[in-house]
Amino acid sequence: MSEAPVAQRPVSAERIHPGGLDLLVVPPRARTGWRVLPARVGAMCAVELQKLRHDRTELYTRAVQPALWLLIFGETFTRIKAIPTGGIPYLDYLAPGIIAQSAMFIAIFYGIMIIWERDAGILTKLLVTPTPRSALITGKAFAAGVKALIQAVVVVVIAALLGVAMTWNPLRLLGVAVAVVLGSAFFSCLSMTIAGIVLTRDRLMGIGQAITMPLFFGSNALYPVAVMPGWLQAVSKVNPLSYQVDALRGLLLGTHAHLALDYGVLVLAAALGILSASSLLSRLAR
Repeated sequence: MSEAPVAQRPVSAERIHPGGLDLLVVPPRARTGWRVLPARVGAMCAVELQKLRHDRTELYTRAVQPALWLLIFGETFTRIKAIPTGGIPYLDYLAPGIIAQSAMFIAIFYGIMIIWERDAGILTKLLVTPTPRSALITGKAFAAGVKALIQAVVVVVIAALLGVAMTWNPLRLLGVAVAVVLGSAFFSCLSMTIAGIVLTRDRLMGIGQAITMPLFFGSNALYPVAVMPGWLQAVSKVNPLSYQVDALRGLLLGTHAHLALDYGVLVLAAALGILSASSLLSRLAR
């Protein structure tokens, strides 16, 4: 009588998928070193942008003011021809300035949000996590930049409908996006720095309203630097908004611009803004 067939031994799952069971009990290796900061900046930026999913009305309502600037101020001064623009229609000359203005107006009140987070206890919870303070501020700053970029797209569409002759070169548009994000990052950090000094929403709102229009009128957004009085030219040279407008105007309209200087100033301003806001974050959370 023949022997019964020997039952085959079951093949171990570990032999089929080496290390497969380890993935069930061993967590993935945490990011270390230089990879920590970009990951946490991205996470903070994503958290900030999630707020847009719950309330998009801010984007719609903020589109009204730049539309009025272009429709009323731009169209009127195009007919008057009182401001020398080097042969460019004034509406075309104005459009990049309004893009920068609308982005600044979004970012300059960003400190109100961080004060609200302080009052709600959210900021304290964020500060006890291993996330560096610079990553918290950088994430919020670049989230403000993305919001401003959405606003810039709205202004570009309105300007195109009004007949503004702008470039549609993808590389130039990418440069426009970078300039908008960097400028907004600086102004949002300026707002958060002020928030760390004044500590209350009412004071921040008052200071924000007091500095927005001087920053706007003290730049080249509405008129060339050459027609300004001497003291205003000095203000314009230290105003980051002027360099942002110069970059936007050169990229969108093809006018002469000092792009290397413009981007250098914007990067430096954003870095200094992140540094100052990060140093005052713990004072805000007390």
